[in-house]
Amino acid sequence: MISVVPANEASWDDLRAIFGDRGEPFRCRCQYFKIPGADWDATSVEERAERLREQAAAPATTGLVAYLDGDPAGWCAVEPRVHYPRLRAAKVPWSGRDEDPDDPGVWAVTCFVTRAGFRRRGVSRALAVAAAGFARERGARAIEGYPIVKEPGAPFPWIGELYVGSRSMFVDAGFAEVSRPTARRVVMRVELR
Repeated sequence: MISVVPANEASWDDLRAIFGDRGEPFRCRCQYFKIPGADWDATSVEERAERLREQAAAPATTGLVAYLDGDPAGWCAVEPRVHYPRLRAAKVPWSGRDEDPDDPGVWAVTCFVTRAGFRRRGVSRALAVAAAGFARERGARAIEGYPIVKEPGAPFPWIGELYVGSRSMFVDAGFAEVSRPTARRVVMRVELR
């Protein structure tokens, strides 16, 4: 049984359990798209953790938390696209599209983290489905994700690529492909109005 709540309804201990104490989620704390490139290296892991704690606890929380049978199992970052400076400056989401990166009515799902021991049980898919409803309830006009397309049998060159989700996961959550800016990256979207 998977349940999903806004992150400000979850405890910091639950978020710490999801992000773990090593690996890319621990180091990043879902701050990569929020901290401009020039500032990234100057920000410590502890500072990133504190930013996540504050962002998640805020009334306009920055994400969702999934529980599997009552245990904290996953995280999904979702908020207005304008809150992600690195995403707005990237070429990939905008290649081949006439889309205003500063449109506050479009939200973005930038990151998924599934806790070790809870993977391959539908946690990320449940979070992707919940993200669309979460954005709709808060007035979003549309929501997008930017997953990686993996060729069958091909390895990921960098494990961090996995955190944006997979195309199939977004399709299962009702998102449709709107562009394919590179051979390995797609833009998935749901129109909410």
